[in-house]
Amino acid sequence: MDYLVSENFNVTPPQINNNTSKPKILILYGSLRKRSYSRLLAEEAGKILNYMGAEVKFYDPDGLPTHDDDRSVNHHKVQELRNLSLWSEGQVWSSPEMHGNMTGLMKTQIDWIPLTLGSVRPTQGRTLAVMQVSGGSQSFNAVNNMRILGRWMRMITIPNQSSVAKAYQEFNDDGTMKKSGFRDRVVDVMEELMRFTYLTRDHSDFLVDRYSERKNKVNKTIEKMNKAN
Repeated sequence: MDYLVSENFNVTPPQINNNTSKPKILILYGSLRKRSYSRLLAEEAGKILNYMGAEVKFYDPDGLPTHDDDRSVNHHKVQELRNLSLWSEGQVWSSPEMHGNMTGLMKTQIDWIPLTLGSVRPTQGRTLAVMQVSGGSQSFNAVNNMRILGRWMRMITIPNQSSVAKAYQEFNDDGTMKKSGFRDRVVDVMEELMRFTYLTRDHSDFLVDRYSERKNKVNKTIEKMNKAN
């Protein structure tokens, strides 16, 4: 990250608790092409996050089965994805725009992450940044729809986002991103993701604590007690 060596990023809030561990960020991308620009964008984001002090893990979607409810739930790629989501404190989703939306591969990954795994919610309260690449002019269809999914998954989707137009022009032969306003925006987005993650990760349970869910837990407890009697 030579282009960032002169920059001192202040991503830690001045008053946080004693949790000084590196933020755990999972990155998903939505293409299997050999030179996948959504993957290259994800890798650039990962390098920036590492530079800022995050612990970053990527999920390789190659081999992930089409979402089929319970038939493939024990597939090793499904279990790997779910375990990584449970591990994460924040996520980055990077997809190409195809037919005015995210790719099917991107959606399949999200579909395989359930709202609940027993008593655990694999995405609730985690931060999320969304990015997309386009082959033509700049568009925001994919990021807008990923925002809808992030809200549905009860994630804290940060305000900033990245949309890279004519992505084939924006990367060097070695896969790194060229100097441009697009690259600056990716740095902005990752900086914001780090700040939101630091601010919320130790308070995610508090932030998503809901009256309706508390009420439901009480009702289930009463129901079990009545059955036991």
